[in-house]
Amino acid sequence: MRIDKYLKVSRIIKRRETAKDLCDDKDVFINGKVAKPMSDVNPGDTIVVLIGRHKLTVKVLAIRTFAKKEDAQGMYEIISDETIERATVSE
Repeated sequence: MRIDKYLKVSRIIKRRETAKDLCDDKDVFINGKVAKPMSDVNPGDTIVVLIGRHKLTVKVLAIRTFAKKEDAQGMYEIISDETIERATVSE
């Protein structure tokens, strides 16, 4: 399954377009490599998502094309959820 769709179906990211934009901005990693929106996700993969100053690391447990809200959380396991300092541009 594509990473942008997986992030939406698992409800890690609310909208698929937002997931695609994060991938385009190189803020999503699969097993330590920058993920493009079309990158494949498989069970056992580790995904890191950077959203602002928030860093979420999850392990993929299952792939489903559709998941109800209560089933979506069973698709992944949270490894870490932390706030980080991102580099800022100074003038």
